[in-house]
Amino acid sequence: MVALLMHAAEQGLVYGIAALGVFISYRILRFPDLTVDGSFVTGAAIASSLVVLQGLDPVVALAVAFAVGSLAGVLTGLLNTRLGITDLLAGVLSMIMLYSINLRIMGRPNISLLRAETITRSITALFAPLGSAAVLVFLAGIVLFIKLVLDFFFKTEVGLALRATGDNEAMITAQGVNTKTMKVAGLALSNGLVALSGGLVAHYSGFADVGMGIGTIVTGLAAVILGGSLIRSRRVGWMTASVLLGSLIYRIAVMFALRYGYVIGFQASDLKLVTSLLVIVALVVPALRDRFVRRPKPC
Repeated sequence: MVALLMHAAEQGLVYGIAALGVFISYRILRFPDLTVDGSFVTGAAIASSLVVLQGLDPVVALAVAFAVGSLAGVLTGLLNTRLGITDLLAGVLSMIMLYSINLRIMGRPNISLLRAETITRSITALFAPLGSAAVLVFLAGIVLFIKLVLDFFFKTEVGLALRATGDNEAMITAQGVNTKTMKVAGLALSNGLVALSGGLVAHYSGFADVGMGIGTIVTGLAAVILGGSLIRSRRVGWMTASVLLGSLIYRIAVMFALRYGYVIGFQASDLKLVTSLLVIVALVVPALRDRFVRRPKPC
């Protein structure tokens, strides 16, 4: 059981980075960005191809994955802000284009990393005294670092302008801020984080597959909504913490559902079904709670 919980926590942390990316587009910019289903695979494809085919250092490969994922976000932002394509359609178009691009990057539908020097193998060897907890500690450190950097960024002048773009675009435009540039920058940061998460997932799981990004937007939204229902705050530090908490709880819930779901007929192949059901629960339960808890008492 301990090993299963550690595995779920590791997945919660590594997917938590993608959830932070979804948080930026969905909660900060109010932009329903479906690009993430493609940029997640792009990160995995870049991080895998550079390590396996080019023999590049895994840390450098992950940095390149972040940069290329950011370019995918820039593409979506330009389609929306410069060409006038609606936000939802711009994300769909980018996601479709990325499918073909990802196949070109990998040169095949999937890449195995079983014999490659991945970041997780490097960390396991470097921190051998920690044993099986080495990867968990490493992922926790990386996620904490990213969270603190985002917290600091959103308190800067640019970060505040980015938040204001999503909250009240007309007001921030009147202050002389170019909201189109802010949207492009926000989507670049969002998809960069999602691609970094995809690269880490590939290194962690030992493979990259062209279809591994399907449902990234759903899992990311599940973490954002679930965490937001547990920690309700407008302070950015608590908001990013709630996303990571939601990602951990979501992965643990999925683990238990697949582990013990046989009682009600779930199978391992029902992962996407379980994912969707958990998202429905995360959406419905807070609304029902507010409806009944805040119901005024009769006179």
